Amino acid sequence: MHCSYSYNSGELGRENLQSLIFSPCKLQTLQSFCGTRGFLGFNLHSQKQRINPRGARVFPGFKLQCHSTTVVLPHKNSSRKRKKYGGVLPSILRALESGNNVEDTLNSCRKLSPKEQTVILKEQSSWERILRVFEWIKSQEDYVPNVIHYNVVLRVLGRAEKWDELRLCWIEMAKNGVLPTNNTYSMLVDVYGKAGLVKEAILWIKHMKLRGVFPDEVTMNTVVRVLKDAREFDWADRFYKDWCVGKVELGDLDLESVADLGYEMGSAPVSLKHFLSTELFKIGGRRPISKTMDSSNTDGSAHKPRLTATYNTLIDLYGKAGRMKDAADVFAEMLKLGVAMDTITFNTMIHTCGSHGDLSEAEALLTKMEERGISPDTKTYNIFLSLYADAGNIDAALKCYRKIRKVGLFPDVVTHRAVLHVLCERNMIEEVETVIAEMKRSGACVHEHSIPVVIRMYVNEGLLDKAKLFLEEHLLDDELSSKTRVAIIDVYAEKGLWAEAENVFFGKKDSGRKKDVVEYNVMVKAYGKAKLYDKAFSLFKGMRNHGTWPNESTYNSLIQMFSGGDLVDQARDILTEMQKMGFKPQCLTFCAVIACYARLGQLPDAVDIYEEMVRVGVKPNEVVYGSLINGFSETGNVEEALGYFRKMDEFGISANQIVLTSLIKAYSKVGCLEGAKTLYEGIKDLEGGPDIVASNSMINLYADLGLVSEAKLIFDDLRQKGRADGVSFATMMYLYKNLGMLDEAIDVADEMKQSGLLRDCASFNKVMACYVTNGQLIACGELLQEMITQRILPDTGTFKVMFTVLKKGGLSTEAVTQIESSYREGKPYARQAVITSVFSTVGLHAFALESCETFLKAEVALDSSVYNVAIYAYGTSGKIDKALKMFMKMQDEDLEPDLVTYINLAGCYGKAGMLEGLKRIYSQLKYREIEPNESLFKAIIDAYRSAKRHDLAELVSQEMKFAFDGKQYVHSESEHELDEPPPGL
Repeated sequence: MHCSYSYNSGELGRENLQSLIFSPCKLQTLQSFCGTRGFLGFNLHSQKQRINPRGARVFPGFKLQCHSTTVVLPHKNSSRKRKKYGGVLPSILRALESGNNVEDTLNSCRKLSPKEQTVILKEQSSWERILRVFEWIKSQEDYVPNVIHYNVVLRVLGRAEKWDELRLCWIEMAKNGVLPTNNTYSMLVDVYGKAGLVKEAILWIKHMKLRGVFPDEVTMNTVVRVLKDAREFDWADRFYKDWCVGKVELGDLDLESVADLGYEMGSAPVSLKHFLSTELFKIGGRRPISKTMDSSNTDGSAHKPRLTATYNTLIDLYGKAGRMKDAADVFAEMLKLGVAMDTITFNTMIHTCGSHGDLSEAEALLTKMEERGISPDTKTYNIFLSLYADAGNIDAALKCYRKIRKVGLFPDVVTHRAVLHVLCERNMIEEVETVIAEMKRSGACVHEHSIPVVIRMYVNEGLLDKAKLFLEEHLLDDELSSKTRVAIIDVYAEKGLWAEAENVFFGKKDSGRKKDVVEYNVMVKAYGKAKLYDKAFSLFKGMRNHGTWPNESTYNSLIQMFSGGDLVDQARDILTEMQKMGFKPQCLTFCAVIACYARLGQLPDAVDIYEEMVRVGVKPNEVVYGSLINGFSETGNVEEALGYFRKMDEFGISANQIVLTSLIKAYSKVGCLEGAKTLYEGIKDLEGGPDIVASNSMINLYADLGLVSEAKLIFDDLRQKGRADGVSFATMMYLYKNLGMLDEAIDVADEMKQSGLLRDCASFNKVMACYVTNGQLIACGELLQEMITQRILPDTGTFKVMFTVLKKGGLSTEAVTQIESSYREGKPYARQAVITSVFSTVGLHAFALESCETFLKAEVALDSSVYNVAIYAYGTSGKIDKALKMFMKMQDEDLEPDLVTYINLAGCYGKAGMLEGLKRIYSQLKYREIEPNESLFKAIIDAYRSAKRHDLAELVSQEMKFAFDGKQYVHSESEHELDEPPPGL
């Protein structure tokens, strides 16, 4: 990855989805409600652990059995309707909502009672307006400060996260002698907890304790919920149990270990140190301790929770902690005490059972819920939708989604996010578009966090136009947050679609907005994936001009990107700049530069970076040492490689397979068998044993030393385990061929072909060379055709093999020389002409003619060598008419026939029995119009024999002897042209 810091759209789509689908306490009103009727008809059974069909462990859960169907359970309606007020209140509230002059509106009213003042305060949604209303109330002559008003204002300020205004209100409250109550502290814990400031929320309990106020049940429930949401399950459980015995103990709670949920550590708007130093804890009315709690911070009595909300929180706490027996015990106690159950109770139990693998128990709970007259709400169906999706039952999940409307409910934003996530994850395009269409009809919008998820689905399916239209449509409706834009850009970046990523980054509606550094980082990643290094660097250089400064991740990403692209000079420049800016590069960043230098063979520079890394206090890891050891191993510098191996040991880093394999490679380079064998035996003791690189290194070393049996032993072991790769086979072929064991070499070549390991040009070249050495020219030609079929372009090694095929196949020396010369000069269609010649020489005429058609359709002027190949291809395949047409076309192009042309024409005339043509060529040769040439004499002799004129063949044979003074020119070939160095590892 070039970008070490990015948002994944899948993660963004899932972000808080579980907590949104199931967060029973967030919608719970903490009003005291105690059911007076007993719970009849339920037995709670704890069950042994069992394994469900999907293999997940199912914990002891809830088991409900109904013994009586006539008793209706008491229950609470968790929905809360807005109150209707009488008198002048509705008109005052409307006027405040619509007007800006709060004071004039309130001055025009008659004298308001304290209760009416409270109602007006409670109905204000804007923190600015509530402060103005409160100031007006306090300005009245007969106003008496009271805690209810302050609680209402503090709650609104806390929910708006206006911490400084909250602090001033708290100070004023104390100055006015208004003492905080349990409701005050419960509210403060709640708003700080929901803002993600968990440490500060708990500190309010310490403050409460110092003021001698013992938490009531609502406050206790709020504290447990905040700790639960912070995943401090043990502390939540301890606080609850301490409260039950009448004490509050927080003295040994390490607040620094409690992570704030809403902010990164150190970046919260109110740090712990700052919070403690403010007036918040220095003031606040202190009651006489003797009247509230004794010196041990207890109220001297045991407590038992009575609120439904408390039991719901406890069930959720133990369910999330995986303590299913404790959750079951809480539920049993709820039944025993006759505490009313509500929709949230059942939702909590359903989610707890389902999320721990007991989906059937969750379904049974739904049935019991409906039987007892407690109606499922949208959240109930959202929970089941999520549970079915997690279980892979998409039909059931969609059925839940459809049932919401069927039972008279309405899907909410969580429903739509959940169903879109489920469908998009499985690329169910038609279903996704149906859901979105339904949302539009009902006036609902696609949630911002779902947009990257939908775009990822379209991109995965290659529907880039649809992705673009979808994004444009939703950009018209609203501006997207930086986080969402990052996720969308990352979708395109992962697929290498830099242009699409760029369109999102440089959005038209986005021109005046300052971009977050993370947006730049993920755009750098997009350019890096596409290897557009210049664009990435240009973006990096220009970001400061737009008010955004690179951070540590920007530098790390760029350095790793340039290093991966072997642009090591640029990488090092940015590394230097990064350090000047005061950032400390990661170990991974140093490693990328070191690995790049090592890969390029610039080992002194790699050592410089290593020493700099150690100097600035970044501890090298095994990857750093592995890169250095491998670099020195590649050059055969065993001493240096061993030196870094020893340094690695000094730093207490254990050698892994990669490091040991590199050392084996080093020993292999210098032919040190004993050292390599010792290391190889050592790797066998490691988990997983030697990898393919180590084994191939040993095979290569044995091959260089000619140790057939040792090499074969390792090779056979790899074959049996199915781990032999192309290098393994190629090395064994090299070994057998060099030792003259051609049959064994061919066997290995055949097996390599049958194993499907011919995947690149190098592997094809090895096998083709083996076939040529053994004289299997047709097999070599067939492999060449397979290579072309797979669209693998021949390289110089392939052409080297092909020229050897032409020489061994009997093509005249002059023809081979002419074709090879055209190839080396890079003339048009010279490469195709070589391939055509090979097919014709080995007798694969259909492939030859197909190849020939390629260059004959060319619109460029062709060289005489290409026409000669065409004449040869048509002539050897028996298509004499086409061969002669090629000759005439050659003359039409004002190309004079050369020696190779006459050799090929002689073959055509002989096959067609055209003696006059042969006599004409022979006459030119005899009377020196054509320079005497042995290959041409032989071609004429073979042509006469082909035409059944052995007498004339003998006559030409005698003439050839006379022309060359009786000397026999014998063309010999050496096999050294196919000799190869050992295969590269």
